[in-house]
This record gives sequence, C-alpha cells and structure tokens, in this order.
Amino acid sequence: MEHIETQIQDKFGGRLRTRVNGVLIENDKILMIKHRMSSSRVFWNVPGGGMEFGSSITMNLEREFLEETGLEVETGEFLGVTEFLEPPLHAVELYFEVKLKKGRLALGTDPELEGHQQLLEELKFMDIKEIQAIPRAEKHQYFWNINSTKDVRIWKGYFNFENKCIK
Repeated sequence: MEHIETQIQDKFGGRLRTRVNGVLIENDKILMIKHRMSSSRVFWNVPGGGMEFGSSITMNLEREFLEETGLEVETGEFLGVTEFLEPPLHAVELYFEVKLKKGRLALGTDPELEGHQQLLEELKFMDIKEIQAIPRAEKHQYFWNINSTKDVRIWKGYFNFENKCIK
C-alpha cells in the first residue's frame, strides 16, 4: 500500500467527521476490525464509518457494518460518544450495540477507497484478554480500559480520552 498517510489525509483528514460504530457481541467476544494506518501502524476498532448526508444514524451504521463485515445488523442501544482527535483525523464517534440479523462474516471494503488501497486488513471476534493485549496505540481509546463485555454496555455518556489538540 503506497502512501497510506497521504490517502488517509486526502479522504478523511483535515475536517470534522461524524462516525457511527457498531459493537457486536457474540459468545462473550466483540467483533473487531483492523485498519492499516501506515506502513508500520495498525489500528483496531469495531466496524463503522462516516455518516452520509440525508441518511439516518441507523441507516448509516447498518450500511457501514454490511460493507465492512458482510453482516446485516439491527441497531440497538446507544452506548456512548467519543471524540477522536489524532491529526489529521478528527471525528465525533457514536457507539451503538448492534444485533446480528443475518449474513456470513467476511472482510469487506471501504467504497471510498480504490480496491488496491483498502485500509481494512482483518476482521475477528476477540475476547477481552485479546483486546487487552493490543497495545493502546493500536486500538481505539473506547477499548483501553474494558475488563468485560459488560463494560461496553454500561458505560454511558461522552468520553474524551486524552485527545491531542491542535493549537
């Protein structure tokens, strides 16, 4: 993947984005997706992505989930909101629990990117110990301090995880 940093800047950077994220819990494991952020850095989060104008939160989340995982889900309870600020990226991120409706798990693509420039690398259900073993710099802050799948269901509100600020 050539020029990943430039691609991220061009497609997603330098602007405030609203993102929706779905937490799918099956057999006490959370579905996580790995993104390639540079030639030397990866980043784990749950499936999700940017909102499209004119499409509801539910529609956006269910579309993003299907694109990235091949799974049809139903949007469930609102879990919380985070602000992700790691220049050039800045996003307000809404987290929802999702329930599986149907489909076969398969790593999908991001339609905003060319086929040979995809950032999505791996899709896998992970237990808490596996998520805890991922270094902090390689996973979304939402998952830094979870000790059980119950944590993602009981944390409510706004979370700001020591974001870097542009001065």
